[in-house]
Amino acid sequence: MPTVDAMVLLTIAGWLLLIGAVAGIATGLWRSARDARRAQVVWDALLAERETAPETYDPAMVADLPEIARRYFATAIAPGTPLHRVVELEMAGALILNGRELPMQADQVLAPPHGFVWRARAGSGWVRFSGSDGYRGGRTSWTRFWLWEILPVARCADSEDHARAAAARLVMETVWVPAALLPQHGALWTQTGPDRAEIRFPRVPGVEPIHLVLDASGRVLEMSTQRWSDVNRDRTYRLQPFGGRMLAHATHQGFSIPVAMEVGHHYGTPEYAPFFRAHLTRVT
Repeated sequence: MPTVDAMVLLTIAGWLLLIGAVAGIATGLWRSARDARRAQVVWDALLAERETAPETYDPAMVADLPEIARRYFATAIAPGTPLHRVVELEMAGALILNGRELPMQADQVLAPPHGFVWRARAGSGWVRFSGSDGYRGGRTSWTRFWLWEILPVARCADSEDHARAAAARLVMETVWVPAALLPQHGALWTQTGPDRAEIRFPRVPGVEPIHLVLDASGRVLEMSTQRWSDVNRDRTYRLQPFGGRMLAHATHQGFSIPVAMEVGHHYGTPEYAPFFRAHLTRVT
């Protein structure tokens, strides 16, 4: 049997372990809450980029563009639509990690060319995590996620490589903000095939052009780019294919946009496997 002294020591050790666990949980909750506050600051700053009285769309704005661009805008923006370039989104779907599909819900603010914030909750059972991705050009970029809002599972911020990868995501997601694809707002269109377009974004440094495949009515079927990424066997940052398919479309406040999609790394190669599937549940 343990002696009295041994029992006291065991009791003290137990209390120390309990105190340490409680302190660790409290620290994790505090740090994850701090991350959420940081993301909210950027979210609010991007919302402040909204124009209260933007000009309205006139097809004459794109009269000099290649046929593929005129086809896109004929479907994407109804005449007379206020040309808002900030959108708030809510979405549901799945993240596919190591072959496992995890349910996901997220909201996002997107304001090309300034940036985006994506806040997500994913997983089920014992594997539940939440956090955000974000980018604000010239100021910050990050990926910060927490398991049960206590244990960090992904943390990267403010590196040149991360910012360049995040900027590529920003320009890819301009398909959700058709006004940002107008030449008046800095997008440069080139027709590269009967149903293909290349779009460059000189106002967003460090990104490659995006490539769109359209159907006969001008809806986006596929999008891709060369994205700066380390998702490869060498775990080395380099340009590599990224993209996906648009699975459904809908019209919101005069804009016709993709509302369901799947995307992934190495798009168009044998290594492609989508890691993100989602459908939009609210668009503002």
